[in-house]
Amino acid sequence: MGGTLFKEPWRPQPESNMNRLDFVKSYHPHNSETNHLRILLHGPVGAGKSSFINSIDSVLQDRVTGRALTDGSSGKSFTKIYKTFKFQKYPGCSHSFVCNDIMGIEKSANSGVHLEDIKLALRGHVRDGYKFTPGCPMKDSDPSYNACPTLEDKVHVLVSVIPASSLSILPEEVLKKMRDVRQAASEMGIPQLAILTKVDEACPDAQENLKNVYKSKLLKQLVEQFRVSLGLPLNCIFLVMNYEKTTTIDKEINKLILQALEQIINYGEDFLNEQQP
Repeated sequence: MGGTLFKEPWRPQPESNMNRLDFVKSYHPHNSETNHLRILLHGPVGAGKSSFINSIDSVLQDRVTGRALTDGSSGKSFTKIYKTFKFQKYPGCSHSFVCNDIMGIEKSANSGVHLEDIKLALRGHVRDGYKFTPGCPMKDSDPSYNACPTLEDKVHVLVSVIPASSLSILPEEVLKKMRDVRQAASEMGIPQLAILTKVDEACPDAQENLKNVYKSKLLKQLVEQFRVSLGLPLNCIFLVMNYEKTTTIDKEINKLILQALEQIINYGEDFLNEQQP
């Protein structure tokens, strides 16, 4: 193939973000049983799950925000509490999709989020405010256990979040846990997508110019590698740079985030439509 970049993007990118932004802002579930589409983010510690939530908020607010607290220095999950993040349209009114952040997956069986907690969250059994205990799953006697979840409580789309910059050194134990979660979601009929974050750290061409992201041969190889590791189709894996370094809104960062978010919402909406009585 020669060189480090393809002549043309291997995934087309629109010149303008306007249509996708309008779609995201105007979205509302057609299923009358729920007011919100629920997106659950899961993945290893430090993958950028909380940062992706902040990045979505930044795109919608047209300014860099930081509501979901992050910490990339400890090597341990900074997220300890199960929380639903809503995205404000204007005071008193939110957009019709929400994100749930969850404790990071770790290699050891006694650290990080317990897989059963993720599965319980998928089914809607975990209430906001639940404090995760590393290696220990929630019990149905816990005050935060929701015994009778509604459709709105349940997860409508599962998103795996992986740092592209460290994909090649991700422990097999972590990938195995993620495959386990995927299998559980599949059995529930929940659609799944993935985002590879930190593309600028993984690829010098992307760091030089984000327009190169979907031209990069290196990033295409990483997507292929991840596709094989997790078993997701190629068109369900997206490349993203979160708002972690810059303090100003960037059109190219927005473009990557909106492309992923549009497809996440579409897949979730398809799932909700199948739940119609």
